[in-house]
Amino acid sequence: MALSGNTYAQAEKPAPVKPTVVLVHGAFTDASSWNGVVKILEKDGFSVVAAANPLRGVANDAAYISDVLSSIGSPIVLVGHSYGGSVISEAAKDNANVKALVYVAAFAPDAGETAAGLAGNFPGSTLGPTLAPPVPLSGGGKDLYIQQDKFRDQFAADVPVAEAKLMAATQRPITEAALNEPQTAPAWKKIPALFIYGNKDRNIPPQASAFMAARAHSRETVVVEGASHVVMVSNPEPVARLIERAAVH
Repeated sequence: MALSGNTYAQAEKPAPVKPTVVLVHGAFTDASSWNGVVKILEKDGFSVVAAANPLRGVANDAAYISDVLSSIGSPIVLVGHSYGGSVISEAAKDNANVKALVYVAAFAPDAGETAAGLAGNFPGSTLGPTLAPPVPLSGGGKDLYIQQDKFRDQFAADVPVAEAKLMAATQRPITEAALNEPQTAPAWKKIPALFIYGNKDRNIPPQASAFMAARAHSRETVVVEGASHVVMVSNPEPVARLIERAAVH
């Protein structure tokens, strides 16, 4: 007996669930620095959370980001910019949902290392002289800002002048202690890591980024020609595409 072609309808396999992308900003900026990247990721069907990094200290900030991660029930690609790299390295270490780490012009310290120490181990960082006088905090410690008239050249040299001025005026401070707080157990030793940075970064020397990527056995490393420290602002496309590739690694 002949059977109709649709007698046994072939069950379609459900489409794989795309990971949620969690973006963690670094010092002197905020979650809006990811706007261009978010637009691309969401257009391509990814759920995105751009978390507000407190910028108070590695352990403190990692605990906060860890809480954000715990609220997400799907696989996660965790992305950090600058000091945010220290935070994601700490926040991901006990979360089985984090499938990949992406370091965007970001620190990837080993245990005992600090962001400030890593930047100072290689020539090229000019951040120190551009910092404004520290702001003493009533509870102890000091907040750091970049002088507004030096912000674009130091931090965002490839960003349009008007946009860089807005970034300078709205920058989020980081505590001095946060940049000098040692890492404990970095997650990049167990979770696949990918790196992207610009070769004109004046905060984290490109040599430092290359060293950290090699040490972490980066699955893919992208160097964006002419890009500043805020490569995700000036070049959102290659950053978003690397994140998307991390989702399928």
